Amino acid sequence: MEPRNSRRQRNAPTISDVAKHAGVSPMTVSRVINGETNVRDCTRARVQAAIDALRYAPSSAARALAGGEELRIGLFHSNPSFAYLSAFLMGSLDQASRSNVQLIVEKCDEAGDEQDAVRHLIQSRIDGVILPPPLCDSPAILDALHAAGVSTVAVATGKAPDWALAVTIDDARAAHDMTLHLAALGHRRIGFIVGNPNQSASAARLEGYRAALIDSGLDVDEDLIAPGLFTYRSGLDAAEHLLNRGNPPSAIFASNDDMAAATVSIAHRRGLDVPGDLSVCGFDDTALATTIWPELTTIRQPITDMSRQAVEMLVRDIRSRRAGRDDEAPRHLLVDHMLIRRQSDGARGQRGTG
Repeated sequence: MEPRNSRRQRNAPTISDVAKHAGVSPMTVSRVINGETNVRDCTRARVQAAIDALRYAPSSAARALAGGEELRIGLFHSNPSFAYLSAFLMGSLDQASRSNVQLIVEKCDEAGDEQDAVRHLIQSRIDGVILPPPLCDSPAILDALHAAGVSTVAVATGKAPDWALAVTIDDARAAHDMTLHLAALGHRRIGFIVGNPNQSASAARLEGYRAALIDSGLDVDEDLIAPGLFTYRSGLDAAEHLLNRGNPPSAIFASNDDMAAATVSIAHRRGLDVPGDLSVCGFDDTALATTIWPELTTIRQPITDMSRQAVEMLVRDIRSRRAGRDDEAPRHLLVDHMLIRRQSDGARGQRGTG
């Protein structure tokens, strides 16, 4: 007599049964099972209803047959902003879990160790790599991954390689929007703190700032542009430089929240009211933006969502390659930014001529 367990397993519903019940393809069922987001809500609901009705339980074998086998994805990081990195890791870890992906996080801080880091990940038999800033702009890392034929997604880069996947915002447009906002508040001398020159997004944000000044009928004063490195310390130095001028700005727009927070700190040390005497704005909308006082007006770059999308794009690309088919989804994804207004900006005050 056939064992009861064997008969139960043979009669258990399959992924094809779920697909037929829901009126969708097995691949769509697979996407729902693996938590991928490129499924319409109504379709996802139908699939879930079919799973519940059939009491379908996806086994490890079924997940593998459906294209849901566990993948190993590497994530390089070397970001000086703890707040940015935390948001990025939160999104990528969450989506990795949903997509049945093992995420291997590798730190790559010191210049010159990029080749060793890439070699270590490749030897770990990783299937793809995620590159958040600043490593998304590292020629050494990108060249090594391209040469090794590793699926790669660059996140928040201002200039993604044609061969790689990418998730970005329009940095120039975002900086343009913030600068126009400050000009509309009556500010005529708007300082700008540039990000790390090794990151392509820095140049794009500077470009947007300059273009907005011209569009507002304001002069582009190079003395109101200070170098930074996206670090809090560099923001302190840049803010001191701008505020030490004989005719200082009445508003300072920093290329990230860390440098904007540093600017607020310098203003407080000098007895300046923010925003009464000096408006300060940032970029990214990390947790830091709402943990200082006054809370920062900033550009929201959806870091957590971008990291989730990076994992999803990478998984889709790897599985398409394994199946020998082309992935028809866009390889370069442009996501929306948003200007978030809080308490750190206001109309031009009476201090100076700003």
